[in-house]
Amino acid sequence: MLTIGQLAKKYSLSRSTLIYYDKLGVLSPSGRSYSNYRLYSDADREKLERIMLFRSAGLSLKTISQLPDRQGGELGTALEQRLSSLNNEIQALRNQQKVILSLLENSSTAQNARLLTKATWVSMLSAAGLDEAGMKQWHIEFEKTSPEAHQDFLESIGIEADEIDSIRAWSRPGND
Repeated sequence: MLTIGQLAKKYSLSRSTLIYYDKLGVLSPSGRSYSNYRLYSDADREKLERIMLFRSAGLSLKTISQLPDRQGGELGTALEQRLSSLNNEIQALRNQQKVILSLLENSSTAQNARLLTKATWVSMLSAAGLDEAGMKQWHIEFEKTSPEAHQDFLESIGIEADEIDSIRAWSRPGND
């Protein structure tokens, strides 16, 4: 059994974090010492490791507290919701990036931005030797292999929604 101080030190957490976890019911100690100090068992340490893993994935303590201690459908649902939320946040950040770059226009910052545009991508594919048929085949393979990633990629290079819909429609299996 570890005291709260020992557990906090082992996982580089503050005592107040562990007290807060106890208050929320996310991680309660298995026992108390004769002096009424919190004592944590091996099972408590494993649960803390799981909590820290879920926190690093961005799950809230509220969500974590509602998950059962074992793997299951609720965990999968929570992780899928978090992934969807991250995808939305990434898209919002891409949109902010585009707005900032348009405001900066031709500054050196804008020219050094880590942003790939459709024009740059097409130019790179052409320089690599792909013609129109090769580029079309590239989209077909991408759509077949990973349709959601294909969508994300097309959005990331700044293609408008109607053009993305068109590209994905002709690149789906059976539409060639």
